Amino acid sequence: MSVDEKTLQEKLKKIKLLVLDVDGVMTDGRILLNELGGEIRCFDVKDGIGIRSVVLSGLKVAVISGRVSEVVKRRCERLGVEDVYQGYQNKLEPLRKILEKNGIGLEETCYLGDDLIDVPVLGIVGLSACVADAVPEVKEICDYVCANGGGRGAVREVAQMILKAQGKWENILKLFIDEQ
Repeated sequence: MSVDEKTLQEKLKKIKLLVLDVDGVMTDGRILLNELGGEIRCFDVKDGIGIRSVVLSGLKVAVISGRVSEVVKRRCERLGVEDVYQGYQNKLEPLRKILEKNGIGLEETCYLGDDLIDVPVLGIVGLSACVADAVPEVKEICDYVCANGGGRGAVREVAQMILKAQGKWENILKLFIDEQ
């Protein structure tokens, strides 16, 4: 159900909050287990820069995950993501808390998901997006389907689209270049 380019740009301009799923969005969905029972997840550095860029632009980023992981908590802290909700199978409850806390409306929210657990949220936000390797049922209802897969640049893709549509991308580029 992808929307046309004009509608997509209109929706992108309204976004004040980017909400991300973790497994399959911030990661490629694989969870590696070691002999001690520890979990290993891989995060893409490009996605990290995308998240950091949104935070630096003054927009909000939040994470809602169905699973609980210390690694996710640490990754979000490093990127400046303050609203991190883990262990929620029903993602509507934490979404409402995030919106209320930040004074942001659903129409000003973009959610990036990949699987069935994300469908209730994807159906109510202003801009619904999914990774390229999302399940078909999610792709069918999203306003935008990324060219990149989960854990492979999809977060960066959406972050850049939001910042470019709002005229904030050039300032972010300058921040990173001037840091060198």
